[in-house]
Amino acid sequence: MTDTGATATGAPADGTQRRVALVTGAASGVGACIAAALHGAGYRVAVTDLDAAAANTVAAHLDPSADTAFGLALDVREKPAFEHALAALLARWGAAHVLVNNAAMTVARPVMEIPPEEFDAVMAVNVRGTFLGCQVFGTHFRAQGHGRIVNMASLAGQNGGTATGAHYAASKGAIMTLTKVFARDLAAGGVTVNAVAPGPLDTPMVHRTVPAERMGAMRAAIPVGEIGDPRFVASLVVQLASPEAAFTTGATWDVNGGLYMR
Repeated sequence: MTDTGATATGAPADGTQRRVALVTGAASGVGACIAAALHGAGYRVAVTDLDAAAANTVAAHLDPSADTAFGLALDVREKPAFEHALAALLARWGAAHVLVNNAAMTVARPVMEIPPEEFDAVMAVNVRGTFLGCQVFGTHFRAQGHGRIVNMASLAGQNGGTATGAHYAASKGAIMTLTKVFARDLAAGGVTVNAVAPGPLDTPMVHRTVPAERMGAMRAAIPVGEIGDPRFVASLVVQLASPEAAFTTGATWDVNGGLYMR
C-alpha cells in the first residue's frame, strides 16, 4: 500500500500536504546533504542531531522561517528520544513519511587496540540507533499503511574496512542485516526499508579519518580514480524515500567507485 497522491518530489499532486522526513545525524556531512536534498525535493524536514545548536543552524539555512525545516536534539541511543522526535513531527506537521538513519560514530583505531568501552559506544550509536529508529518509526509507518526508511550503511561493512575501525565496520555490516530484518517485517504494511553503502566520500569525516598525505594513494586505489560526491548519495536517498519506491526493499545500494562489486 502506497501513497498515490504524492509525487517523487515529496509534494502532493493536489498540493494539500508535503511529505515529511526526519534525518538523524544531520548537522553536518552526509546527513546535512541528505536533509538539503529532501528539502529541495519538496519535503518538510526535521534536522536532528545530538548537537541541537548545529541542527538548528542547518535547519535555519534550509528555511529561516522554520515552516518547512526545523532542528531537533536527538540522542539515537535512547528509544524515548525517537518517540519524542516522532511526536514533534506529528504535532508540528501532522504526519511522518520518511526516516533516514544516518547518525554514526567513527573511530579509526587498530583492531587490537580498541577498548571494549569504545567498541560498545560505536555500536550503541550506529547499530542500536538504527534499530531503535526502525522500531519506533516502523511501528508508526505500519499503522498508517505507508513509510520509507533509509539506513546509511558503508563499504566498510562489506569489505571489513580499511581506514575505519573494526567496530565501525562491524556496525555497518549489522545495519545491512537489520535493514533486511525490518524490510521483511514491515513490507506487508506498505513500509520499505533500504540501505545505502557509500565508499569514501568528499566529507569532513573522510578527511578527518584519512590524512592528507594518504589521500592521493586512496584515490589511486579506487577504480574510478576519485572519491564520491555526497550530493549523489543524497539524491539516491531521495529516490528511495519517494512514494514510487514501493517495489524496492531490503536492498543495499552500493556507491563506492568500483571498490566493491557484486
